[in-house]
Amino acid sequence: MCGRYALTVAPDVLAALFSLSSSKGTANDPTEVPARFNLAPSQEAQVVVRAEDARGCALSHMRWGLVPSWARDSKIAHRTINARSETAAEKPSFRSAFKRRRCLVPASWFYEWRREAGTKVPYRIRRSDRRPLAFAGLWERWEGTSAEPPRVSFTILTTNANEDVAALHDRMPCLIEPEDFDRWLTPEVDDPGATSRLLAPAPAGLLTLDRVSSRLNSVRNEGPGLMTPDTLF
Repeated sequence: MCGRYALTVAPDVLAALFSLSSSKGTANDPTEVPARFNLAPSQEAQVVVRAEDARGCALSHMRWGLVPSWARDSKIAHRTINARSETAAEKPSFRSAFKRRRCLVPASWFYEWRREAGTKVPYRIRRSDRRPLAFAGLWERWEGTSAEPPRVSFTILTTNANEDVAALHDRMPCLIEPEDFDRWLTPEVDDPGATSRLLAPAPAGLLTLDRVSSRLNSVRNEGPGLMTPDTLF
């Protein structure tokens, strides 16, 4: 699964990587994306979608935990932070978004935990070459109720863990490479074989793991200090 991640990419790098259309001075301006070291479910995050004119991509501000358009309330969101790539196309919560509303979730790295000596120890998982990651995602617009405001939300697709991650968890985010961004964001081109390839586990050796601070365990903690493992104190 993917239950926590970070986005610390410099704005100009983010804009160049995803060919972002200009949105200067708006909430979706890539220069206005703050560094986040502990993004958690139910929090707001920036995701990448196709621009409305279908020329390039744009940032969109969404909440993590997909609420389907048909939901009676938003309680389902805590169960839909991730979607299994193998079944998302058929599951009622995700199938509409899988066919029509795909996104990319930019990240610097993600986290998983391992129990060591009775303690949950967090590990950072990032590319060996330190380049940013792009998770395959789905998004949905929910119109809200008399008790809750409308919400635009997203989920992160997962697949079987590769050799790099398997020691920590049996699932990992689906990672999309830059040359495949357009293909993933164009669901109307129906090619199940290509889609299956995009959602396969990342090749072994792509990712590296390192231990970080146990302060990461609390979603209230934030900042670069979380990257210093407890063993250094």
